[in-house]
Amino acid sequence: MSILKIACCILAGCLASSAVAQTTQPLTAAADKVYTILPMGDSITEGAGGFGNYRFPLWEKLHAAGYFVEYVGSKERASPIGSLKHEGYGGHRADFFARNIEAFYKQNPADIILLHAGHNFTVEDKPVPTILQSTETIISTVRRLNPNVKVLVAQVITSGKLPKYSYIPELNAELAKLVTRIDPEQKNVMLVNQAEGWDYRSDCTSDMVHPNASGAQKMAQKWFDALTKVLPSPGPQLQPTLVAYKKASGVDLHLHVFSPQRDATSPNEKRAAVVYFFGGGWSLGTPIQFYAECRQLASHGMVAISAEYRIASVNKTTPYDALADAKSAMRWVRQHAAELGVDPDRIAAAGSSAGGHLAAAAAICPGFDDPKDDLHVSPAPNALVLLAPVINNGPDGFGYESVKDHYKEFSPFYALDTTGSKPPPMMIYLGDHDKNTPVSVAEDFQKRVRALGGRCDLHILTGFQHGLFSYREPPSKECLQIRQDTLNFFRSLGYAQ
Repeated sequence: MSILKIACCILAGCLASSAVAQTTQPLTAAADKVYTILPMGDSITEGAGGFGNYRFPLWEKLHAAGYFVEYVGSKERASPIGSLKHEGYGGHRADFFARNIEAFYKQNPADIILLHAGHNFTVEDKPVPTILQSTETIISTVRRLNPNVKVLVAQVITSGKLPKYSYIPELNAELAKLVTRIDPEQKNVMLVNQAEGWDYRSDCTSDMVHPNASGAQKMAQKWFDALTKVLPSPGPQLQPTLVAYKKASGVDLHLHVFSPQRDATSPNEKRAAVVYFFGGGWSLGTPIQFYAECRQLASHGMVAISAEYRIASVNKTTPYDALADAKSAMRWVRQHAAELGVDPDRIAAAGSSAGGHLAAAAAICPGFDDPKDDLHVSPAPNALVLLAPVINNGPDGFGYESVKDHYKEFSPFYALDTTGSKPPPMMIYLGDHDKNTPVSVAEDFQKRVRALGGRCDLHILTGFQHGLFSYREPPSKECLQIRQDTLNFFRSLGYAQ
């Protein structure tokens, strides 16, 4: 099985994603509920390899703000965090959705529907009455099936493909009237003006119809602004500062930095820091995976950072590139410790799965550096928190096919014996049924760390496989326990208050 397929399996499991129970209850209890969203529309909703799509950037914005949401639908399309579901059909028109909406919604009931349907007619069709009738049918059908559903109706993005789409301004004006007539206070049916501020010359691909990457972000922001008025507030959430730490493969890579409040009595105190690396088989993932952990540790006085690094699904890179980025990130934090308010001798690394590998490898595995880095600066963390870490990349471990030429140097499990130096203090969390890192491997690793004079606290969760918890759901009791033990570990080192 390829690394990408395994990564998809990991992200589909407990660590990064899990099945979401669908509900048709009123929107309440934002802190402990996963809200289901059904994106519906034509190719602009479906997305394709050649143009942008709002679904992933919208998901990022919602999760970063503290909401737990999942898309539902009968179709899927790849994203950096795995497949995202939807009900988008390229080339289909609003009347198609009106004819099929009952079946669509019964198969995939949702708390919220995002409807963007108005393309694929021509001006000669005089389509506005048909689109309006279809939109009203969609709304009335889903509200009959679920009186609590929220329907967000988009005034559709405009197009430079003229005269074909010259009817869109008229359509959008009539959609506003329709929504006002159906729900004057817009409590359950709301208008979202996706057309406002849209410029096909800068927001579309060369076809002048479909969103480019910046257009997808613009659509995501419009949906996000509307959804925050519909969803119960998760409460204030500390937001990170994004800092570019390197440019590689033509893109800027960022650190998402969560800074604690300064003590007025010790404004120049140097804080301990931790850099988190997300999991996903070096192929999938997002720094948002560890926002909750960063927020918690920042509230206890640490500078907590979630690092972006190159992944195969987005950057077409290898695990070696991911490790080079991890070492670059650690070096950057140490080089910029003064401006971050960080003690350069108290910088920890943490991560899950492949991210746990990167954290451990930055400490243990020599080489795999970016030649553009200042190699006089150490990338080695001063402490480690490893959650279901991939530490053995050998023939009987994870990822061997991708790193087999250098697996002994790339694997913390093997490299530990070659360095001969004392590893940093570390905490490892592992499921007792983890096939990627069996308990016997972790126990052997622990013994060898201790033989070198190092500290290695090993926690085993009974009944768990590789996934320990899902960052896309409200935290489980196991997740909360891991966070508490992480805090206690950092407190024992004098890193956290």
